[in-house]
Amino acid sequence: MDRLEEIFKMQFELNKRIGVDTSAMSDEEKIKWLLNYSRAIAQENSELVDSVPWKWWAKYQKFDAQNAKVEIIDILHFLVSAAQVIGMTAEDFYQAYAKKNLINHNRQDSGYVEKNEDDCRSV
Repeated sequence: MDRLEEIFKMQFELNKRIGVDTSAMSDEEKIKWLLNYSRAIAQENSELVDSVPWKWWAKYQKFDAQNAKVEIIDILHFLVSAAQVIGMTAEDFYQAYAKKNLINHNRQDSGYVEKNEDDCRSV
């Protein structure tokens, strides 16, 4: 089992332990949990921001690299959970990432001077 598959398996088991079974959700439940996970990602991102001395006027702040690592992993927990809600496997996740990464490189190669709404339809 590769590492990404292992992460997806561990997250599925943790979610089931918490009482969230992403394997058989109705559309209504999917919407509820996508919103829950999206909000959780946003909150964890705020906590990540707080790990960095972003207040340019405050001299007391310190960079907390250890906490930043924890918040990044918390974001990954919720991101994988959201992917599982919409039925993505580790392989689906990897393939979508690889396709979108190629699109991003192509955008950089072309100067990304205009938005093409169709370039992500293959993801």
